[in-house]
Order: sequence, then structure tokens, then C-alpha cells
Amino acid sequence: MSLYELIAGTPSVDDYRRLRLVSGLSEKTQSAAEAGLPNTWFAVTIRHGGDTVGMGRVIGDGGTAFQIVDIAVEPAHQGRGLGKKIVAALVDHLRAHAPASAYVSLIADGDAKRIYAKYGFEPVMPASIGMALRID
Repeated sequence: MSLYELIAGTPSVDDYRRLRLVSGLSEKTQSAAEAGLPNTWFAVTIRHGGDTVGMGRVIGDGGTAFQIVDIAVEPAHQGRGLGKKIVAALVDHLRAHAPASAYVSLIADGDAKRIYAKYGFEPVMPASIGMALRID
């Protein structure tokens, strides 16, 4: 990762919205990003040549429940282990700072479940099922 720098901190609204779009995640409005990003519990970005090319965040109540969200890497920089570096940094921070008994969840899209499994995440089916509601 010598050409890449992992930095603790929330991405800017512009970088956040751009990275979500180019990596195939759903679009977020400017106002949604402006309202949500300050509530990040912990985040990292990956910089390359002065540009933000990757990100990941942890959101939650700071005690009982946390969720890993917004793992995104620009397509031109994918396949270099950057997503794994992001997840590792988030999980390491959770293990060091989240209280005992905290519940950490995430939604794994496609083959990403293999990456998350390496960090201790397990499917919760059939006891539980992830559900979502999108506000349009």
C-alpha cells in the first residue's frame, strides 16, 4: 500500500457522494450526506496522489449497536487489497474502542461476504434476516 495512505477521518461530502456513485453504491443527496456524515462514529479514507480513492465508515449509538457502511473504492484502484485495509481498520477500531457486548452489523453485497468473514462476521440467517426500507 506504499502509494496509498490510509487516514482516520470522515470523507468530505463531495468525496463521499462521488465514491458511492463510482463504486456502484446507491446515490445519496447532498442534504442527506451533509446531515449524516457528521454523525459518523469512526471512518477511514484512502488517499492516492492527493485524491480520496476509498472510504469506509462505522455508524451507531456508541455503545450497544454499530454498523459498518459505505465501503467503497474507486474502480481504477480496486483489486489491490484496499477494501480489506479499510475493513481491517474499521474492525480494529471497533475491537479497541467499542464496549463489550456491542453488536456490529453490516450488509454484505455479493462476494463481499468472503472479505467480511475473514474479520469474524458470520451470516445471521436463519435466526435473523436483514431488512431495509428506502426513503425516496
